[in-house]
Formats: sequence, C-alpha cells, structure tokens
Amino acid sequence: MASTSPNSQSDGRLAIIAGYGQLPFDVALAAKDIGENPFVFKLVGEADQNWDGFETTAFQVGDFSYLKQQITQRCIKRIVMAGGVKKRPQISQVRPSLNTILALPSIIRKIISGGDDALLRGFIELIEAQGCKVVGAHEIVPDLLADIGTIGTHSADKTAKSDMKVAIEAALKLGELDIGQAAVAVSGRVVALEGLEGTDAMLSRVEGLRKAGRLPNGKKGVLVKFCKPKQDMRADLPTIGPETIEHAKRAGLAGIVLEAGKSFILHRDKTIKTADKEGLFILGAERDVA
Repeated sequence: MASTSPNSQSDGRLAIIAGYGQLPFDVALAAKDIGENPFVFKLVGEADQNWDGFETTAFQVGDFSYLKQQITQRCIKRIVMAGGVKKRPQISQVRPSLNTILALPSIIRKIISGGDDALLRGFIELIEAQGCKVVGAHEIVPDLLADIGTIGTHSADKTAKSDMKVAIEAALKLGELDIGQAAVAVSGRVVALEGLEGTDAMLSRVEGLRKAGRLPNGKKGVLVKFCKPKQDMRADLPTIGPETIEHAKRAGLAGIVLEAGKSFILHRDKTIKTADKEGLFILGAERDVA
C-alpha cells in the first residue's frame, strides 16, 4: 500500500509505539512504502504482531526514561501511537525522564483517573516532552480511513438510517463523557453502549439480548462507531475489521456506520468482502446526519 506522508526522513526517524491488533503493522508497512525506516516500540503484554524485518525493542508503558534513551540514541523525531492497549498503566510503572519530571504530577492525574481520551492526551504530552512530535496513524495510512457513503455491496435501508441517527446521537453523548465510541440502536432504541470492554464484547451483549428474546423480532439494528467529540486524532481512532463484521452478524445487525475520514477499516478488502458475504452494509457518515 502506497501512501503519502506530510513528513519525511528529513524530519528525523519515525517510530511506532505498537499495541495489539493489525493497525501498528499496517502503519509500519505503509511507512516503509514511502521510504521511512520505522523503529518499533513493542508494548509489553500488548503488541501481538510478527515484527520480523523491523528494528524493535520491548517497551513497558510508562517507562519514559527508557523511551528518552532510545529516542536520543536512534535520532527519533516523530512517533505514531497505534494499536490497542488492554491494561491501563499503573503509577508504579511510570519511570520519568528528566524531561517529564516537572510535567509529571498533572499528567499522572490524567493517566490514572481520566477516561481513555484523557489517558491518551496525557501520554502524548509525556512523549512530546522527550522532544518528539506525535503524529496520527491516519497521516501515515490515509488509505485505511472510511470514505463517505456506502462501502461495499449492501446499502442501509430507511429503517437502518433511522436507527443510525439514534445511535450516532448516543455515541456522541457517550464520547462527551470520555467513556466509549460506539452504540447500537435497534428499532429506534439504544440497546447497548460501549464501555471498557470494547466493541466486540458490546456486540456479544447484544447477541445475548437477542438470544434471550429481549430485542424485537425481525428488527435488525445498527452499530455506530464515531470519534469522541473532543478526541485527539493522533490516537485511538474508531476501528473495525473482519472480526467486527462477524460479531455484528451474530448480533443480528443490519450494518455498521463509521465516521467518514476519522475511522479505520483494517484488512479493508477482507472486511468489505466479509460484509458483502454476510449481507451487512458498511457506511461512512458525517456527524451532521444525526
């Protein structure tokens, strides 16, 4: 996949802080395609890709002393944060560098007590205190962003569009509280909101509700994943992949709505083919449709 980046190696070496999932690897491949030589910080207990062919090191989240050492040694000037993190950092894991000591008290409060977006903002501040610029994964892999309109063979019908508006409104209100990015609406009613468990687990709850007869017979519903209203675009953009399609199918949904230009579709071809096969639509939408 060839992409264009607003940065170049003249801006210093690019590094990737890699969590779990496919996105960090896709970012690394795209970076190579545009002539970068990305260095990968594999988050301990999170990074789950095969990084053969890339220069890597294990990185314990919160170890900013080691991060600063590596940044200086490898002339790193830009960092991309990509992939999921299942466990929030504990205060005992934070090892500050000299650059972070003064900023640490206020940022630690964000990391320990805030929601996910507050956590990521605090983490970004600490990284940039090392003298690096944090760039968004969407700047490296823009081809993975959802387009506006129908993506695939199937389209949303009138009922699905009605559910979509309800779910978008719910997802945005949820995001204002810095809790989650996703909501499910069935028959004009919000039936599930994403919490700490993540999207797939939320969809499993919807599947359970359907099996228990708690949802209207013959009514499918829609999953919406949108950015939080004040979300920093440099981290944790809404993401789906083939597994999301399978979970949505088991939950009995008609399709998935993503925020256009601000959401990733991983394994894009496979994800679209899976949706086409399972009879689900994928739609890229803007906020004003709500």
